[in-house]
Amino acid sequence: MSLDDDARWLEWVTKQFETIAGDDKEIDLEEFKTALKVKESFFAERFFALFDSDGSGSISLDELLKALDLLIHGNETDKLRFLFQVYDVDGSGSIDPDELKTVLKSCLRESAISLPEEKLDDLTLALFESADKDNSGSITFEELKAELETFPEVMENLTISAANWLKPPDLEQKKRQTPRYLTRAYWQNNSRKLLFLSMYGLLNLLLFIVAMLRHSYGGPWFMVAKGCGQCLNFNCTFVMVLMLRRCLTWLRATWVVRVLPLDQNILLHQIVGYAILGFTLVHTAAHVFNFVLQIQMMEHSEYSLWEYLLTTRPGIGWVKGTASLTGVILQVLICLMVLCSSTFVRRSGHFEVFYWSHLSYVWVWILLIIHCANFWKWFVVPGLVFLLEKIVGIAVSRMGGLYIVEVNLLPSKVTHLVIKRPQFFQFKPGDYVFINIPVIAKYEWHPFTISSAPEQSDSLWLHIRSLGQWTNRLYEYFRQSESEALSPQRLASSLRSRRQQLKDQISAKLSENHRFCNIKCYIDGPYGTPTRQIFASEHAVLIGAGIGITPFASILQSIMYRYRMRKQNCPNCKYSWCENIKDSEMKLRKVDFIWINRDQKSFEWFVSLLTKLEMDQADEEPEGRFLEMHMYMTSALSKNDMKAIGLQMALDLLAKKEKRDSITGLRTRTQPGRPEWGKVFQKVSEENKGKVHVFYCGAPALAKVIKAQCEHFGFNFYKENF
Repeated sequence: MSLDDDARWLEWVTKQFETIAGDDKEIDLEEFKTALKVKESFFAERFFALFDSDGSGSISLDELLKALDLLIHGNETDKLRFLFQVYDVDGSGSIDPDELKTVLKSCLRESAISLPEEKLDDLTLALFESADKDNSGSITFEELKAELETFPEVMENLTISAANWLKPPDLEQKKRQTPRYLTRAYWQNNSRKLLFLSMYGLLNLLLFIVAMLRHSYGGPWFMVAKGCGQCLNFNCTFVMVLMLRRCLTWLRATWVVRVLPLDQNILLHQIVGYAILGFTLVHTAAHVFNFVLQIQMMEHSEYSLWEYLLTTRPGIGWVKGTASLTGVILQVLICLMVLCSSTFVRRSGHFEVFYWSHLSYVWVWILLIIHCANFWKWFVVPGLVFLLEKIVGIAVSRMGGLYIVEVNLLPSKVTHLVIKRPQFFQFKPGDYVFINIPVIAKYEWHPFTISSAPEQSDSLWLHIRSLGQWTNRLYEYFRQSESEALSPQRLASSLRSRRQQLKDQISAKLSENHRFCNIKCYIDGPYGTPTRQIFASEHAVLIGAGIGITPFASILQSIMYRYRMRKQNCPNCKYSWCENIKDSEMKLRKVDFIWINRDQKSFEWFVSLLTKLEMDQADEEPEGRFLEMHMYMTSALSKNDMKAIGLQMALDLLAKKEKRDSITGLRTRTQPGRPEWGKVFQKVSEENKGKVHVFYCGAPALAKVIKAQCEHFGFNFYKENF
């Protein structure tokens, strides 16, 4: 932080002190804990004891500012001594093993990390043995300082302002910078989308102008209405073309994907949807104004405004004068569809509202054909293709019997379904399907990414997180069935007649959350996603946030299957390597996989798979490791937090000793906090493994951050959308 920032921060501390301290102008321990907003009171108590220099049991403003001034403007030794005093609980001038264990235990609680007592002992021992250079049985200040110096990133973080661990949440101010939409990198990386949108805008403008000129005889409002009507003919058809999933999946395998932004069809569908809403509002308003104008121009108008709008008496329209009436109904339906497809509806656990309201598109098309004499000409060809897709989808989904044969209930309410894979079902890594499970909801279809690899011929995997009504019902169905599965008589009966009687009930139980079953389901798909571009990349960066790992689970398994096909072993020794060969199937030279989770338990979803991937890799390769994994746990305090320094040092030391991470059990060390994307992509750029393609699946807010960094470094960015 700069001096100006420090001064501003101290000013904030003074104001906060006056707010927290109240009338007595002193901060007691409870008030101090509230101000620090810490999970574990140990650190609040230690900081309070060090700030309370006179031992009065409360902190005055002078004491607070004096301590903070030391931490902000003091030298490196002053700050290290403060950290030492935090760890030296009894004030003896040295840190013994019990004190260190107490500190690390509090660090674990502060970072929301749960480890067994034996692992805590191992962490304590690892850090203590490393720091206690003279084997005296205690750690002195000089020994702690020497140990910290072996961790440069820790030393760097200690030399910055103390505001890093006591700053207000709203203190950080956004730096003014050029909007990303005006940068050269943005235009280069989004050239296909921007060109497409430009052509789309020009086509709408051309249709609008031509239609206006054709109807110039009817006055300005009539011209505007007809111009918008012609644009609606095009857009109400085009919005359907963008959702022809089977056609788009086929086009992704052709040269068209290099010209058109097929991977952003959902975004374009949304843009066209909003354009339809805008055109309908203007179209309706222009007709209303035109009716009002006609009524005013005629001294004795035969019809009133409400008769023009809500009856067939004026005879407007090519089907028994129903243009106005169907227009009003269309306006209401389109407004409802747009409202129910808003992000706050879809993301707030009400997907069914979006799903059922969107099915009204059938009525919209029927009403449009009745409303406008020329709409059928625009609609007939795309409509037939859409109908053919639906017929093929229904036929494929109903062909053969598909059954869920195994279920795993994972942490954070994730349901892992194992489905018996039909012989005719072929898909690519990262593809998704629509699934219907009649026992959950007879008529609902929901999209989920396939998390198993195509090379896994006997089954399909789906990992489904409970976020809405349908997904919660799915999880609860199998959780509640656990009690039924526990009944010995029911279990024995089920096992005797499994083939006939197990279509909709739990049949066997492997563990508390893992069981066999035989439940009927239907699948429509597969459908392609942007991740199909991965095998055409040279350096792929896969970023999954939370359950966003599911497409990459399939991709990583497929990549490692192909990797094993290239693996070579020396016949005379145990040395193994992977030949660096580019072919039509896979051009990849390097893969970086980044998985970001909020808590420790979420890593359990795919930890066994990731462990297997680590074991599959050759220890030595001509150009370094082919697959590198990077795990981040956002609930864990980062290394720049004084409440986590000791824990992170201990975790590093124990990981080097045991060659495995204490949090996940993987060889890859789990990093605390969030990735610093600038540093991550800088390292990727310096590796020079070829053109970098970044693939992301997760929260939209993080997608914007990553996309901005990709534009800065000139990387291609792909986001999972369906």
